[in-house]
Amino acid sequence: MHDTNAHRAAQTYPPLTASAVLVNPVGLHARPSVKLTQCAKGFSAKIEIALAAEGPWTDAKSPVKVMRVKAPQGATLHFRIAGPDGEAALAAMLALVHDGFGEA
Repeated sequence: MHDTNAHRAAQTYPPLTASAVLVNPVGLHARPSVKLTQCAKGFSAKIEIALAAEGPWTDAKSPVKVMRVKAPQGATLHFRIAGPDGEAALAAMLALVHDGFGEA
């Protein structure tokens, strides 16, 4: 979905928020960042991540922006998601983190 459409979709849905602790040994490095963005791109919802509940927020559909977060193992990754498939997107993001991106 194009970012403009995702932005419009997000405006009509209240944001869902949740957080999860990064358990994989090297945190949010290149490989997990790509897995996260690939998963996020499968949803029309606007998906953002942050290292603090108040932000700053990063577009989870951008691999470069996600890699810049540089979250280490043990960091809490916060999610803010809004859109028609927001609940499914949030569940998928949390499952990915809890699973250690398949690395833990």
